[in-house]
Amino acid sequence: QVTLVESGGGLAQAGGSLRLSCAASGRTFSNYAMGWFRQAPGKEREFVAAINRSGGSTYYAGSVKGRFTISRDNAKGAVYLQMNSLKPEETPVYYCAARTGLIATMDYEYNYWGQGTQVTVSS
Repeated sequence: QVTLVESGGGLAQAGGSLRLSCAASGRTFSNYAMGWFRQAPGKEREFVAAINRSGGSTYYAGSVKGRFTISRDNAKGAVYLQMNSLKPEETPVYYCAARTGLIATMDYEYNYWGQGTQVTVSS
């Protein structure tokens, strides 16, 4: 069992930046591949970024590639999402998720989820 807590959401201007953090507690953090997803009201949850257990491999949704960066610190038990050049439509709730095994991009492949953090981008 692993517990995930996101933080760092809030208000940003279009074109600005935010850094999300996700702190994990419980089992050994380095055993888990991590992912970030987001969900806007009335829409399905969508994949944003994922990172493997060592941090040496990452994968991004096409819509955020080049603007967002996922990273992790296994010593601290945390995963981060640096978001740059934010767009007004990127105002959903962001969730971090953990799974044992390899890096993955589908939400059903993840076993553990945080409670989410709201991001609001003003135009």
